[in-house]
Amino acid sequence: MTYVLWLVLGTAVLHAGWNALAKSVGDRWVASTLIGVVNGIGGIACILVFGLPAPGAWPFLVVSALLQAVYLLTLTSAYRHGDLSRLYPIMRGTAPVLVTAVSVLVLNEQLSPSSWLGLTVLVAGIGLLAVGRGLPRRGGGPGLGRLAGVIIASYTVSDGIGVRIGDQPMAYIGWMFALQAPVLIGVCWWQGGPGLLVRLRRHAVRGLTGGLLSVITYGTVVWAQSRAPLAVVSGLRETSVIWAVLIGRVFLGERLVGREALAIVLACCGAVVLQVSSG
Repeated sequence: MTYVLWLVLGTAVLHAGWNALAKSVGDRWVASTLIGVVNGIGGIACILVFGLPAPGAWPFLVVSALLQAVYLLTLTSAYRHGDLSRLYPIMRGTAPVLVTAVSVLVLNEQLSPSSWLGLTVLVAGIGLLAVGRGLPRRGGGPGLGRLAGVIIASYTVSDGIGVRIGDQPMAYIGWMFALQAPVLIGVCWWQGGPGLLVRLRRHAVRGLTGGLLSVITYGTVVWAQSRAPLAVVSGLRETSVIWAVLIGRVFLGERLVGREALAIVLACCGAVVLQVSSG
């Protein structure tokens, strides 16, 4: 299982990268459309190669596809209201707590004491990042960030169950992206306003690159969920908050306060303990 978790850690960097690209586009409808285009292409390619998942996976697959379309629209809307380094930890920090609760209490997954320790330290670090500049407001970007976090946890659990039932992870991943894409693109086309095509061309390189990274990262995570506990995969995946804060600081000119530096150290320590205990 060790190599699976190393892949999840690697995708954390890519995940922060595509969020930074989505933030830098600055147009939620353009960013979401371009991500949807790549999702659709990637999904169709997987379907042609891997075919259909088992029938029992379809309810989870459909729910996940719809939730992820809503998530991407919520994500790009949130980035209109605040910094990447501020909002990303709020979104990603909510998910591992909720996923762990469901996986342990509902799905009866077992974690070792050292895994619990690593996950606790990791979530504490992510939580400190989220409140490093004070408690978030109720509305605006932070409010959308919290909503996105709940959606992330929901589709993570749905995918974790569905991909195991489906018995063919790549087929499940392909159909998930293929179903998500037309919903996402359709909403963006409806709401994007005049000049959408012109704006798509202007931001095509960044948006399509972000979409490619999105497909790679979440496809890898869904595959990992078929081979490792949901709580561990979700926790390690959210180390992406470390990279998001650093990217925001270095490339987007966002400031980093002292408590956030401490939070990064905590999150790193938790990830190391979690990785070693799960190896």
